[in-house]
Amino acid sequence: MWFKNLKIFRLTKHWSNHINDLDAALKADAFAPAEDLSAAATGWVRPRDDDDRFALEVQGQYLLAFRIEKKLLPSTVVNQTVKARAQLLEAEQGYAPGRKQLRDLKENVTDELLPRAFSIARDIAIWIDPMNQWLVIDAAAAAQSDEVLSALGRSLNPYPVEPLKLEHSPTALMTEWLLSGQPPAGFTVDDDSQWQATGEQAASIRYVRHDLPAQTIASHVEDGYQCTRLALTWQDRVSFTLTDTGDLKRVTPLEVLEERAKEALVQTPAEKFDSDFTLMTAELAKLFDELMPVLGEIREKS
Repeated sequence: MWFKNLKIFRLTKHWSNHINDLDAALKADAFAPAEDLSAAATGWVRPRDDDDRFALEVQGQYLLAFRIEKKLLPSTVVNQTVKARAQLLEAEQGYAPGRKQLRDLKENVTDELLPRAFSIARDIAIWIDPMNQWLVIDAAAAAQSDEVLSALGRSLNPYPVEPLKLEHSPTALMTEWLLSGQPPAGFTVDDDSQWQATGEQAASIRYVRHDLPAQTIASHVEDGYQCTRLALTWQDRVSFTLTDTGDLKRVTPLEVLEERAKEALVQTPAEKFDSDFTLMTAELAKLFDELMPVLGEIREKS
């Protein structure tokens, strides 16, 4: 297993208050499917089906899983039903229904259709590294990450998580790396990038598998563009895309790590799961150790 989209946070000093009762705290807010008249449901689930723990501990690292279930009720279906019933109501009362009647109709139709709507569930993985004080959420969208953070706040008090504090702008750094042709030590620049215009313009340019000549980069900067996403490779081991918010997207282990995973002496699916998780956490912790000083992470002394 490998996390693909990393939203990175720091554990605070309060984390030590929760380590002994983490599993019980998450179990108390376990996931339960949405009821008939509920449009969504959330809660913690077991990261591995064959293990009863909600906080799965492997070699001192923790894996959590948070489920978000939403009912799929297309607005077109609701609107068509409301329109049909509004026409019937108009025929009965002799005049078109007003705004309040239409609003009530829509609420009634939604309540009627929700029990028959399809449910879509998504599990979001969370990695906790107590030794290096990382909390990483594997989520592509900020809304998903926010849901997880809110759930942690409900389950764990005092709150044990804080956002990264960066001295340098990732956008300014990525633009400078491309302009100078000198990425930080240990990292190489790959062929994907995205540029965003500054000021009132909203124009953006995206390059996929396209190596930019120095002249093109200089021209973009002169025109007021800055690099907001840049594909990088760390130590020929992990490739990823760094974003303007400091998130890591499209994280991919390279051949050297894939070979190590294949060579691991495992027999059961559970052993394979644990081995892959251990390899991933070890490599990403090393990556963070080299990336965060480049981004100028600011950490308060405890």
